[in-house]
Amino acid sequence: MKPAIEVFWRFLLLGCVSFGGPAAHIGYFRTTFVEKLKWLDDDAYARLVALSQFLPGPGSSQVGFAIGVNRAGWLGGLAAFIGFTLPSFVLLTLLATLTLQHTDSDLLTGAIHGLKLLAVVVVADACLGMYRNFCKNQWTMAIAVLTAVVLLMLPGIGSQIVLLIATAGFGIWQRQRLMPESSAKAEQSVASSHTQAGQSNQPGVLKSRALWLFFALLLGLPLFASIAESLDLFSRFYQAGSLVFGGGHVVLPLLQELVGESMAPDRFLTGYAAAQAVPGPMFTLASFLGADLWAESPVAGAFIATLGVFAPGLLLMYALQPHWEQLAAKPKMAAAVAAINAAVVGLLLSALYTPVFSSGVLSGVDMALVLLGFWALKQLKLSLLWIVAAYLMVGMIFF
Repeated sequence: MKPAIEVFWRFLLLGCVSFGGPAAHIGYFRTTFVEKLKWLDDDAYARLVALSQFLPGPGSSQVGFAIGVNRAGWLGGLAAFIGFTLPSFVLLTLLATLTLQHTDSDLLTGAIHGLKLLAVVVVADACLGMYRNFCKNQWTMAIAVLTAVVLLMLPGIGSQIVLLIATAGFGIWQRQRLMPESSAKAEQSVASSHTQAGQSNQPGVLKSRALWLFFALLLGLPLFASIAESLDLFSRFYQAGSLVFGGGHVVLPLLQELVGESMAPDRFLTGYAAAQAVPGPMFTLASFLGADLWAESPVAGAFIATLGVFAPGLLLMYALQPHWEQLAAKPKMAAAVAAINAAVVGLLLSALYTPVFSSGVLSGVDMALVLLGFWALKQLKLSLLWIVAAYLMVGMIFF
């Protein structure tokens, strides 16, 4: 229980300050859990990020959930999810209930702008650290740069998936081209012995059941949705969470289609703007929508909608992560993962520009503040909490 409590508090703290969307969250997680706490190394972290790109659902929340599972089992995963999601859930539920009358506050606007600048610092640091770790030869460097170039020119989840698959194939081909057959067999033998020695790492019954539960809910909920209003609400948001690849802003059109005529367009856009103004995962827009759609019991509506939209991605991450880890231990898959890791660096580089840099740095003063923050983080080694506080103060005073 004690490790799960530690996981909860760590993620609760991050959930209170993690502005900037999924790319910034990935940076915050790496700074906290890889560099500072050393709960996992860069290789393991990059594998989690790569897996999250292939699964539907909120990518950063899936990575956080997996970190919690690795640290303290399924209870740790649940603690990570609740801690990271709770601040934005509470804020958006309150905003939906209290009509959002204070969202135009100058202080709030300034604080948000300051935290957007912080997100640039954090993501830039994550890009630098991951580039150093995963781009150590010419072909991984080329993959990172070309991935970033393609995504900047052709943004979208379709491009991301195609690039990740293509780079995995290239990694396998590159290994076969450079590795003699005899060495490959010897390496395969070593990997096999490691797998046999680590049978305790085989996926458990609980994780297998999580995959069955995902499909059972996906196919079964629509059949029983008419039984109760709460079941219908959960079913609609579960379907949306099962179909959204890429997370973040990608969830917007699906949720807009989901609420249909049940909510006025301006009310929906108000919720969307509010979701960008609070820390934590973008998927907590569902909290606002659920509270608004179930006005007679807004807290219950927000809870049901939030659980529905997050559940698919978390179930899939819990079920498939051990299989992913086992595959990554095989020689050919290790080469594929090395290529995917380099592609993830490129993906993060493209995200550094848009939306993180393009939405945060709007003037020379903004750029100067970003450079000062990066210097404070890397050279002065200041705690991230102090840097967060500084950006909040600067934002509220000067913006």
